[in-house]
This record gives sequence, C-alpha cells and structure tokens, in this order.
Amino acid sequence: MNEVDNSYQAALDYLYSFVDYSLTHSSRYAQANFELGRMEAFLRLLGDPHRQYPVIHIAGTKGKGSTAALIASCLSAAGNRVGLYTSPHLQEYTERIQVNGRQIALVELVELVDWIKPYVAQVDHLTTFEITTALGFLYFARQKVEVAVVEVGLGGRLDATNVVTPLVSVITSLSMDHIAVLGDTLGKIAYEKAGIIKPGRPVVLSPQADEARQVIAQAAAERGCPLHEVGREYQVKPVRHSLQGQVFWAWKTGEVPGEFYTPLLGHHQVENAATAFAALRVAREEGLSITEGDIRSGFAGVSWPGRFEVLRLDPPVVVDSAHNRDSARRLRQALDDYLPDKPVVIIFGASEDKDIGGMLSELAPRISAVVATQSIHPRAMPAARLVEIAQDFHLPAQAVVPVEKALPAALHLAGKKSVQQEPAVVLAAGSLFVAAAVREIWKKQEAIEV
Repeated sequence: MNEVDNSYQAALDYLYSFVDYSLTHSSRYAQANFELGRMEAFLRLLGDPHRQYPVIHIAGTKGKGSTAALIASCLSAAGNRVGLYTSPHLQEYTERIQVNGRQIALVELVELVDWIKPYVAQVDHLTTFEITTALGFLYFARQKVEVAVVEVGLGGRLDATNVVTPLVSVITSLSMDHIAVLGDTLGKIAYEKAGIIKPGRPVVLSPQADEARQVIAQAAAERGCPLHEVGREYQVKPVRHSLQGQVFWAWKTGEVPGEFYTPLLGHHQVENAATAFAALRVAREEGLSITEGDIRSGFAGVSWPGRFEVLRLDPPVVVDSAHNRDSARRLRQALDDYLPDKPVVIIFGASEDKDIGGMLSELAPRISAVVATQSIHPRAMPAARLVEIAQDFHLPAQAVVPVEKALPAALHLAGKKSVQQEPAVVLAAGSLFVAAAVREIWKKQEAIEV
C-alpha cells in the first residue's frame, strides 16, 4: 500500500476502535445507551456544522437510501451543491459521505479524522457511527453545500443524525426489522421513526400499513407539521419496464401527470421515486429551487448500486440488498416482473438477527437451489445453519464459504441442466455484505478479463 492507503487504513482503524453497534451481536446493541446528548455536545465543539445548510432528513425501514440518492441526484441536476450522507457503505467507507455524487477523497477523510481527534477525546462514549456522522456534517460545511440529504442510520428518534432541524422530514416504507432495538410491533417501530418529525416542519410519508400511518399522522398533528402522503396527495403509476430501466408517471393530485425514467429496477423503486418526487415538491415550497425538468434529469441520472443491480444480462447475474421479509417479498416481485419463469440459484447469506425463515419463505417459490455462504461480518449466520433452514423449505442447499468460492459454485450450478432446462439466474441476496462481496468479486473478474 502507498502512503495515502496506509493513512486511510489508519483512519478507519481509529474510527472502528470505538463502539460500532452495526458490527456487534444484536443482544448488545439492544441494550445500548442510545441518546443524543453526547452527539449534540460533540457537534457544539465542532461549531455545529449541521446548522450551516438546510437538510432533507430521511428515515424508514426500506427505500430510504434509494430515496435519498434520488433526491440528491435531482437537487444536483438543479445546479445545487448537494451533500449526501448514507449508511452502511456497499464497497468503500467513503461512499457514506458524498458531494454531488463524488465520494469524499481518501486524503480528505484522513485529514478530517486527524482534525477531530482532540474533540473526540473531550466527549465520553462516542460511537463509530456518531463520529462518522459528525465527519459528514463537518465535510458538508467545509464544502459549502447548499443542501444536504441525510439518511437515518437506525430508527430515528435516538439516531445520531436526529440533531438536525430539517427543511423536510421523509419517512419511507416501514416494516418489521431491528425489533430488538426498535420494538416488536409496527406501531412501536413507527414511533421510533416518527422521532425525526420536528415541530412545524413538513413531513412526506410513503404508503404505509394503517398501524404505522396512524402513529406517524398523530405525531405530525401533535407537532403542528403538514403531512404530505404518497398515495393520497401524490400519485404514481408504472408505465413500462425492462432490465435497462423503467418509465412511470408521477403527479400531485389535481395536476397533469409527468413522465419520468429511472435506471433503478423494481416496482418498489417507483414508490421510492414517488416519495422523492413529493419531497422535492415540498422542498420547493420551502424555498429550494428545482424544476420538473431537474427532477426528470435527476431520476434518469441516479446511481444506487447493489439494489436489484444486473451485473450481466445473459445469463443474468443480479445482486440485491434485501435483508428482511418485506424486502424479500419485493425482490420476488422484481424477479417476477423482470425475469418471469426463469429458475434462480441464490447465493444467500444473512445476519443471525434477521428473519431468515421469513425471507426464504418469500423467495422459495422462485428458487431452484441455494448456495449458502457467510460474509466476514461478526453477526453473519453460519452457512451450515442457513442450509438447515433452507432445507426446512424443501430447497436444495449447500454451504460454500467464503463468498469468493460461493459465486463460482452458483455460476456452475446455474448452468447445469440437471437443475433446470435453461441457464438459471444467479442472484445474491440476504445481506448487504454478501451483495457487496459478490459485486466486488464480479467487478474484479471483469477487470481481469478485460
């Protein structure tokens, strides 16, 4: 490694030397001392960088990252200098902090980490995510962004990002996930997500189950917030789709529908785009300058890899970040929409705290064979245990570890006539970490072949 790479690795080692609840067993972060006091104290030491630009704040179980990417792309297309903060990263830590689609450079991250170390030392019990969030806020301030799009890490109410007073709060689709931390009912989860709603600030809400919608609507009413709902005030209608992208209509009730295109695949991405459309329209009412043409350009130019991403068309190789039952249901719908009747060999890995049975039950009707694997993530379920669960659903399964061996095993299996009458789709899913690993291996293989 060169000097910059060494310094970058040292910066990452420093960041990971703090408590990182995303890399610990679920029983540990379920008992974590999540509170905003230390984050607020830390940011005060840094000069409150998060107060130097308007923020669009996005929470949700599914779709919040895609929605954030869509909104940021449109704001950038409108000529704004736009910060985008998301988590977790797919391949590289620097993906979390971007300005106008450009990741923070390795040397810039190293310099920021070095600069904040004396301030970190003054606040007890800071976590990796809290420090990273502060780095994002600070970088955006130094880059003089005109607006920042900030994705919640976990929950909302006590998330480290929830120190902002948003221009607009956005809550995407809610479903059961992280129940050890957020609660075991949709209502409890909605309560935590509704924590990002701030007095008087407008709220944009994706379509929800009634239990979740009632909680959020009540929170908005109590805090005097206008509530703008997709499916009620804002509408969307799919028009056509292919593996290259999809066309849809979006409009505000009472207006003429506009036609839009996005390369993001899956019906759920149309819903995310509708939420982004509503958020941008509300943000325009709050003073941001953006036209319908900017939204059209932003939707068409968005990049959000690892979400029903087609790495090869024929025979298809697809990676997806589905990691709970609801997202697995959406993944199966995408398979039915884009690759109907094609057999699927899945490279499946998942964290031990996830509803693995629920995910497999949703995907089982489309799966011909399972190649169970595990990432290097500390919470990864052992591949042998995944095989046992898959067999409960009468799915042929084998354990192949590590992921580097699972991909060629799945490709070999997909081409065997004994499995199906035609080459199968190879799909990686169950964990963002598995999807990222397969994607990285594939890209490296492509580079070698070129």
